[in-house]
Amino acid sequence: MTNINGRLFSFNDSGNTSEIFEIKPGSSNIEKTFQTGLKNIDWEAITNDDENFYIGEFGNNLGTRKDLKVYQIPFRNDSLMVNSIKTIPFFYPEQTDFTPKNINNNFDAEAMIFLDGNIHLFTKEWITNTVSHYVIDKNLTENQPAQKLESYDTGFVVTDASVFQDKLYVVGYTKNTSVYLMVFEKDETGNLFFNKPPKKYALGRAYNIGQIEGITTTEKGIYISGERFSIKFKKVQQSLYFIPYEKIIPNK
Repeated sequence: MTNINGRLFSFNDSGNTSEIFEIKPGSSNIEKTFQTGLKNIDWEAITNDDENFYIGEFGNNLGTRKDLKVYQIPFRNDSLMVNSIKTIPFFYPEQTDFTPKNINNNFDAEAMIFLDGNIHLFTKEWITNTVSHYVIDKNLTENQPAQKLESYDTGFVVTDASVFQDKLYVVGYTKNTSVYLMVFEKDETGNLFFNKPPKKYALGRAYNIGQIEGITTTEKGIYISGERFSIKFKKVQQSLYFIPYEKIIPNK
């Protein structure tokens, strides 16, 4: 999930349609639909630089993909410029094993932000419950190695990220459905976030609030989106939550 001047945008992931949806704040209603004309193999993240959307086509549950990419889609006058879409392919230089290991590899990702002229992505590391921070050059159209900057042991898999006023907000969950928000502060010397102790917040369980997969930060607070979640005794519909910054209570 991402926002431009308070307008919220999202999409369907993993093999679904390839539209970008504008969502009405305060509800999960779709206000507008934008056609991209792209193929959605496994879209997992969306961010923007105020002039372009960036969509992460890098879902990699099996750990087998060699076609990871980010799409840059110009957004002008409330329209997508689909004839000017640019593809930014990349790979993880640390990955040498591509044998199928469903949700048992460390080269999956669902979180991405745009910061200081570059694309930053944050991994969903199924084995270690760690997040690694990589940077990608948005200007390159040849296959490039993602540059690893830092890692942090979150204790849960990270499903989305957003940045606001030099703070990085990440959300995710554990295998036992516990949902967390973690807030990191940017290092004064560069684009690093994991040098300072973060704050961690428990948001509940997926069977109460949904499978949390999206976050975006605005002037007033945080929007968090949850996908449908179903287990034997309970079903939770997709939801959109808003948390004012002053309402965030630290974990005790």
